[in-house]
Amino acid sequence: MAKTPQHWDVEDEAFWESEGKQIANRNLWVSIPNLLCGFSVWLYWGMIAKTMQKLHFANPELFNFTFRNDGQPYDEAGYRALLFTLPAVAGLAGATLRIPNSFMIAICGGRNVKFMTTVMLIIPAVLAGIAMQDPTTSFGVFIALSAMSGVGGGAFASSMSNISFFFPKRMQGLALGLNAGLGNAGVSAMQFLIPWAITFGMFGAIGGDPQEFLVDGTVKQLWIQNAAMVWVPIMTVLAVLAWVFMNNLPQHKCGPTPAAIGKYLWLQAIGFIGAAVGIGMLVFVELPVPELVRIFLVLVVAVVVTMLGMKFATPKTIQEPLDKQFAIFSNKHTWAMTWLYVMTFGSFIGYANAFPKLLDDVFVTSTNGLITSHYIWIGAAVGAFIRPVGGWLSDKLGGARVTQWDTWIMVASTILAGYIVSLAGKSETPEKYFIPFLLTFIVLFATTGIGNGSTFRMIPIIFSKEQAGPVLGWTSAIAAYGAYLIPKIFATQIKAGTPEYALYGFAVYYASCLGVNWWFYARANAEMKC
Repeated sequence: MAKTPQHWDVEDEAFWESEGKQIANRNLWVSIPNLLCGFSVWLYWGMIAKTMQKLHFANPELFNFTFRNDGQPYDEAGYRALLFTLPAVAGLAGATLRIPNSFMIAICGGRNVKFMTTVMLIIPAVLAGIAMQDPTTSFGVFIALSAMSGVGGGAFASSMSNISFFFPKRMQGLALGLNAGLGNAGVSAMQFLIPWAITFGMFGAIGGDPQEFLVDGTVKQLWIQNAAMVWVPIMTVLAVLAWVFMNNLPQHKCGPTPAAIGKYLWLQAIGFIGAAVGIGMLVFVELPVPELVRIFLVLVVAVVVTMLGMKFATPKTIQEPLDKQFAIFSNKHTWAMTWLYVMTFGSFIGYANAFPKLLDDVFVTSTNGLITSHYIWIGAAVGAFIRPVGGWLSDKLGGARVTQWDTWIMVASTILAGYIVSLAGKSETPEKYFIPFLLTFIVLFATTGIGNGSTFRMIPIIFSKEQAGPVLGWTSAIAAYGAYLIPKIFATQIKAGTPEYALYGFAVYYASCLGVNWWFYARANAEMKC
């Protein structure tokens, strides 16, 4: 187990070169694969939903859910909309869990948090693998498991906050970009790995029997349970690496390890309570308001319940350091940067979560034979791997300038993507619009990645060292609700037959971000040039 350093001051050049650099780099390179797997387990529900849908449409006896439908099977449109619930629930839980994770490092210690997070992700992966071996498992069980996977989404806030303490300000753009960008690559790695992993019984008898279905009179087999189980051995190794090679830091005052883990579990429990209230409203409560209003209301309630829990339901040992970090909410730049970061990371994670099923729902028909799994991983890969470029460009040119130009491209590419979807919806051969849409969306993913890097680089410049970590965590927490909002908004519009309206709505929001960034940070006489 790596020891807590006696002294830590990375702005001191002599300390950085003699001791700090080695420790910082070791923690970064152990953090990245742990975060990568966290993203994979959090967002594999989009791929699982896509595969369930494929199996059900080929064999209606498989995953024939009647959840909250009076015991009756869903029609095709209803089934498509229902399955969007799984990635949306995972997104809602992961985003809500980011709120306590935003403040967790200073209370629990970086090594303790990273180790416990990876251990907690192994549990829903094992349980999901078992549940999917039985295609009659109720939809409610999958809702619960997708919520448990939200731990992987929460991990981003604590991971980024942790890494921000290890590197001097002049290097944080690249360091945070690498941690986030390569961590975000877990989405693409998962989308690439799962289509292969489910094609054979990699775990033998332990992995259970395959699901069988007919394609052109030929019996086919898929092991959908492998989509979850494949991550279990990987994460087991990574948990050990986190425990052995990562460090807590002296300024974090986390105390003895058992006490730190107890505080970690307490904060996670508060996040799960907030997520459970939101999920309950989303799934079980009918409100006399338009569906889009209800979607946003669920988000607000989940955030408020979690914040109230952290404020009033925490022991004194947790509450005192929390109160110091809550000072970020009196700073208007916290709210401006939250608005901007929702645009970048919220879009990346939301599109990545919805993309696998969206492609099938818009472009695949029973006759065209389009196999979207060959392409779905590309967009998220581009967005993830280009993120460090956004941080590097911001180190050279300034984060506000990079964000401004990047947002212009986001607006244009989103409008174009919506137009292509509208053409596909009117066509008897929607597959001919697939490649133009894919290329447009790859550009959109690239802009979300660059914007992720540039907006995150702005935060350490705008805020003090003490506030930068909590702000990084908070903005990423609220932005992560994109993983909930975007699938739910697409589900609503797909059910209505107008998925392009979702994209046009996103473009309007991006246009508002142009104004916010220009006013606060990019104009010639902005009060905070960054």
